[in-house]
Amino acid sequence: MPMDAELLRRSPLDSLHRELGARCLPFAGWEMPIQYAGIMEEHRAVREAVGIFDISHMGELVASGPEVLPWLDRVLSNRASALAVGEGQYSLLLNEEGGIIDDLIVYRLSEEEVLLVVNASMEAEDFRWLSLQATTGVRLENRSALYAGMAVQGPRASALYEKTTGCQLPSRLGARAEESGVVCRTGYTGEDGFEWFCPVGEGAAWFERFLDKGKSLGIQPCGLGARDSLRLEVCYPLNGSDLSLERTPLEAGLGWAVSWEKGHFIGRERLAEQKALGPPERLVALRMTGKSPPPRSGYEVFSGEVRVGTLTSGTLSPSLGVGIAMAYLPTLEAKVGRPFEIEIRGRRFPAEVVKKPFYHRES
Repeated sequence: MPMDAELLRRSPLDSLHRELGARCLPFAGWEMPIQYAGIMEEHRAVREAVGIFDISHMGELVASGPEVLPWLDRVLSNRASALAVGEGQYSLLLNEEGGIIDDLIVYRLSEEEVLLVVNASMEAEDFRWLSLQATTGVRLENRSALYAGMAVQGPRASALYEKTTGCQLPSRLGARAEESGVVCRTGYTGEDGFEWFCPVGEGAAWFERFLDKGKSLGIQPCGLGARDSLRLEVCYPLNGSDLSLERTPLEAGLGWAVSWEKGHFIGRERLAEQKALGPPERLVALRMTGKSPPPRSGYEVFSGEVRVGTLTSGTLSPSLGVGIAMAYLPTLEAKVGRPFEIEIRGRRFPAEVVKKPFYHRES
């Protein structure tokens, strides 16, 4: 076994995935299921019924104390102090230059306790960065090793939760600490659904319970391959691909997750400068306009003979049947309807900028 494979972390649900026939590959330092029955079938299950993903690789940080909300207002882009108990919020962790360290969800579980769900690859760095900003009246803990996580997504997810637990889900973006775990009405697919975080030792039993109760609802175990195509169809950015230290929220189209009225926060000065001048580039949605191989991250974008950008994400959309992608392009050229060419394996194929997202539930 290669050394790098030995160093990969395994989900507490790993044995179950292999029993279910998952194909597992390295992802963000973990060996995770990429697909079971196939990406197309799993993708459709989430759009039309319900699917369940293992998200145990995500990080869970808990901040608590009487000063936790003012502190989060200073270290995150959004306004955590606006959250009532039981509410969640998308936010960004920025450096002093306004670059995106990570994107995360903040859940206020009680008056003085907040759960931060962060990306797997950034768990250690987020904890290190937040620890550097720690202050009196705030306690920060990394509980990632204590939690198993799963995301249940699709139009029948709510029915599955009621059937399994006898309870109703919180409202959209809501969160609730239960006796056996934390349920959050959030997801990464553009569909209704929830995320469930429970003690590591109980993870496999919960995954099997949801699968069993979901049989009559058409549930499918799903891998990270379908998760990627689902999130890209609704233009949810992927940290490390669409988001990075070199990009600001304004360039990434995430200005809605920046709270200007709350006062100072890390990265504010740089963002204010960029807001005044306008960002030089923007993350846009590109749709192939003819037959082409699937666009992939790293492919170059051309305007005439001038290379104007590089794809940060790309795939063949299972819902739309065409190639879709995102790329940072010069702001002056990032207009809906503007034609470009994408170079794929030495040939160029036509594409155009379209309004986000690619996929709407009504379509």
